[in-house]
Amino acid sequence: MKVLVAYATAAGSTVGVAQRIAEVLRAHGHVVATSSVDQVTDAENYDAYVVGSAVHDQAWLPSGAAFLSRERRKFVDKPVWLFSVGLPGSLHGPLRKWAGLEEPAILAHLREDVTPVEHRLFSGVVRAEMLGKFGALVFRAVGGRFGDFRDWQAIEQWATTIAGALADIETTAR
Repeated sequence: MKVLVAYATAAGSTVGVAQRIAEVLRAHGHVVATSSVDQVTDAENYDAYVVGSAVHDQAWLPSGAAFLSRERRKFVDKPVWLFSVGLPGSLHGPLRKWAGLEEPAILAHLREDVTPVEHRLFSGVVRAEMLGKFGALVFRAVGGRFGDFRDWQAIEQWATTIAGALADIETTAR
C-alpha cells in the first residue's frame, strides 16, 4: 500500500518516531512517504495515513491539528493511525498521575476531525532548554526527568502492527 507518514515536530523527537515508523512499514513492503505536515501537498494520493505530532499542554501542535482538519475529507474510507509524542516517560512523583490524563485529552480534540484506527502516545525527548530556566526548575522539582525517553521497541512493534493491518486490507481488497 502507499502510505503517508506525516508529522508535526517542535524539537525533532517526533521526526525520529515518524522515520522509524516509516522504516518498519517499508521493511514490510509498503511504499512510504515521510513528510512534515507543512510540506504535504498530495494527501489524496495515499491509501493509508500515519500522522503524528509533538504534544504541548496536552494538545497537538497547531500545525498537526490544522493538517488533520484541512485533510479530513481525504481520510474518509481510508485507514488513519495517529501518534503523539509527549512526556509520560519523563514523569515521576506526583506528575506520574498526570501522565494518564494526557492521552484522553489529546484524543478529545483530534476525534473532531478523524476517527483513527488507533492512537498511541509515545514518550519523546525532554531537555531543560526546551522548558526555559524557570520551567526546567519547576519540572525537576515536581519529579520530571530530562533525557531521551523514546521506546524504540514499542514504536517498532506498533509500526509492525500497522504493517500487518495494511497487508490484511490489501488482501481483503483483492
